[in-house]
Amino acid sequence: MSDDTPGSPPRQDNRPPPQPEPERQFSDDLVMGLRFFSRLPTGDRPFERPNLDRIGVGLAFTSLIIGFGPALLMMLAVWIGLPSYFAAALGVAAMLVVTGALPEDAIADSADGLLGGASIERRLEIMKDSRHGTYGVAALGLYLLLRVTAIGAVAAYNPLAAGGIWLASSILARSGCLWLSVDLPNAREGGASAAVGRVSKRAFSIGMGFAVVLAFVLAAPFTSVVAVVLALAAAAGVAAAWTGTCRRLIGGQTGDLIGALHVLIELAVLTVLLIFA
Repeated sequence: MSDDTPGSPPRQDNRPPPQPEPERQFSDDLVMGLRFFSRLPTGDRPFERPNLDRIGVGLAFTSLIIGFGPALLMMLAVWIGLPSYFAAALGVAAMLVVTGALPEDAIADSADGLLGGASIERRLEIMKDSRHGTYGVAALGLYLLLRVTAIGAVAAYNPLAAGGIWLASSILARSGCLWLSVDLPNAREGGASAAVGRVSKRAFSIGMGFAVVLAFVLAAPFTSVVAVVLALAAAAGVAAAWTGTCRRLIGGQTGDLIGALHVLIELAVLTVLLIFA
């Protein structure tokens, strides 16, 4: 029975008033992106559950931070006299350490699942398996080989150009691969992609705009404006084709399929830029 009686003053609530949520800053989203896409140290900021929509806005700058060290290592290795392909391999190895080999694992899992499964359920089951089969190993090996040879070929005559082209391709790839999250539903409940949420068209557009600007700044001086425009067209074509493939074979998207699109866009952009380098 309530202690309040008609006409009596209302009972005082001793609970403290709710505190307003702290204002979110762009640097918080960058830290969230670095923690999700890399193994780089990010200080002692409180942990926040990853939100891909927040990460996507500043992902181009996150990618720049992720790729700067490996690209610099590659350039320094050439400048001190190491062979260009050896230097490129060192840079790619450093990128593997920085990213925790997320794209590499994704392309291997996706190749195994899409090529080795006969049904949607079986493809998803294969992709969830941490072991890699023949298709996955072949896809992973080709990705590493193509990256090393592409970067090493340019580094042989201009290490700075190789670094700029590599950074531009990885920035466009990491931002562009989020289109899969925009256009397709989650293929499974409880997966990595479902846990971090979907990306809105607004967040994707803003993030991709930053990526395009950085790509022009980094790659156009060593290729041409036309080359970067063609590379963007190639990236869009690859994204559209991969989205259609995932819709047909899986009916949605997963973290592995998003990571695999990163790999495909990066290789497409590298291929176009190499023609003009």
